[in-house]
Amino acid sequence: MLHFGQHLFIAKENSLKKLAYLLKAVGGIQIVLGLAYLFAPAFFLHAMGHSAPQADIYYPLGMLAARFIGYGIALIVVSGAPAQHVLWINTMILIQTIDLGAGIFYTATGAVPLSLSAFPMFNAIWIILLLALWRPKQPAAGGAAA
Repeated sequence: MLHFGQHLFIAKENSLKKLAYLLKAVGGIQIVLGLAYLFAPAFFLHAMGHSAPQADIYYPLGMLAARFIGYGIALIVVSGAPAQHVLWINTMILIQTIDLGAGIFYTATGAVPLSLSAFPMFNAIWIILLLALWRPKQPAAGGAAA
């Protein structure tokens, strides 16, 4: 028979396993996006239905790609010990929140049709929700667990 403390430990361990899988999945998505923006930006944008960018835009897309790839690798690395890397998790929540806000803004102003923004906004929502729900509890200011 499990004691209450053992049950909490097992529940926490299962929660961290789910989070580790999620971090690997989100990290993998970031790496794939980065590689697409780095090596095939015109094809990738066209495949999603966007208009072709001017040639000078490929440089900032390459810089964006570097950030996708770097953050993706970091998420995969921190998936091994997510409780020690809550800042990385919170930062991805912030990134996805900004992505969602930009999608809502540019869709609402008519710059981007919902047919192009719906899927990325949906992805931002599930990433935000799952990371927020599954992230480890941060210690309180006094150092005790919250």
